[in-house]
Amino acid sequence: MYPSRDFPRTGPSRYTLGDGPADAREGRGTMAVEVERSRRLFTVAEYYRMGEVGILKPDDRVELIRGEIVGMSPIGDRHAAFVNNLNELLVLRLAGQARVSVQNPVVLGDHSVPQPDLAVLRRRPVPYKAAPPTEGDVVLLIEVAETSLRYDRTTKLRLYAEMGMAEYWVVDCEAETIQTHRDPTGDGYRAASMIDRDAEVSPVAFPDVRLALRDVFA
Repeated sequence: MYPSRDFPRTGPSRYTLGDGPADAREGRGTMAVEVERSRRLFTVAEYYRMGEVGILKPDDRVELIRGEIVGMSPIGDRHAAFVNNLNELLVLRLAGQARVSVQNPVVLGDHSVPQPDLAVLRRRPVPYKAAPPTEGDVVLLIEVAETSLRYDRTTKLRLYAEMGMAEYWVVDCEAETIQTHRDPTGDGYRAASMIDRDAEVSPVAFPDVRLALRDVFA
């Protein structure tokens, strides 16, 4: 995707493609196809290096997800409004207890640097200017979804759960609901709840902080 001598290409990969579901294939042969892989998976270090050398521009709206550079959805009016509302509510209620980061990178392992709409971060001795937040710094991640709802409920959810993010909220701009996910496992979250517009929601780490959804969606 971004050719450079700093990032050599990998060779072809072989895939075996079935000709339908297993039960439909019974009694028939499998079609083996060699696929030339044109994408290369990048590490976090390589991703940041691409920014340093100008391959990725400062205004590129991308993030690194499992080694792939993925374009992010445009920010619509409702998306922006609800991010701003959440930011204001969380900053006021968490002052002195945690940091609230808005649409900034979080390093998760060696191959992912998502940019969640909001991240509630622990206060730590090492300032965040010295090193970006990593999985151990995150208390809560929030994605606000206007056109990316399916992606946030599948790809992002599995990544955050796998990396042990204790709590993840998906804000549905159209339905004006918040789906909370807690108790991560290797492939998802054990507990999920849908919070509607007339209710309140609290982060597990700060149970005394109550956010009224009518204020989030004002």
